[in-house]
Amino acid sequence: MSGLDIVETPSPNFNARDAEISMIVLHYTGMRSAEEALARLCDPLAEVSAHYLIDEDGTIHRLVAEDKRAWHAGKSHWRDIPNVNSASIGIELVNPGHEHGYREFPPAQMGSLIPLVAEIKERYGITRGNVVGHSDVAPARKEDPGELFNWHALARLRLALPRPTRNLVDPGWSDAGFMLALQRFGYDIDDAPAAVTAFQRRFRPEMIDGEIDRECCCLLLALLLPQPQGDD
Repeated sequence: MSGLDIVETPSPNFNARDAEISMIVLHYTGMRSAEEALARLCDPLAEVSAHYLIDEDGTIHRLVAEDKRAWHAGKSHWRDIPNVNSASIGIELVNPGHEHGYREFPPAQMGSLIPLVAEIKERYGITRGNVVGHSDVAPARKEDPGELFNWHALARLRLALPRPTRNLVDPGWSDAGFMLALQRFGYDIDDAPAAVTAFQRRFRPEMIDGEIDRECCCLLLALLLPQPQGDD
């Protein structure tokens, strides 16, 4: 991998893929330290892992080779992909998460994440819409990387979808119409409030209430257009 210093920290927790790589899934560790997170991700009894872990100081650890299936997404779904683990690269970001003192992701950490995502995205031809958070693919179970994650930093480099900010139009959807559109965009809507919450956490993090409103409808319509326009 060009230009990136990688610390090899092998995890035994992987198996063979049964799908082509078409996604990147971002997580936070939700643990008190990088050491604690690495210990768990490398513990065969835990049966969890990721391809990469990035510490808050920017250190990148490779736990599982990209051609193997890491166990990071659990029961999950995105667009037409029911087995996200087999189709994705999982990246864990060291952060205590909502249970242990959730905080912003520091510049050094983002500075390592951005080129890593860029290289993976280019290597596999991954679309911006398939660079997602754990909460996007498992809205009923997860909330990481959470509302403090700087998606804009990725979006302005075309590494993720932007939050639409221009030419917003209210489609006048009913709540049922919004949910159908949300499903079309990619979310699992079996738990409707959780799906709405996940959408807000990703695209309107300043107000997360799980309620469908006009702003949510405007944002979602813009994201369904071929070229959503944001401030990136």
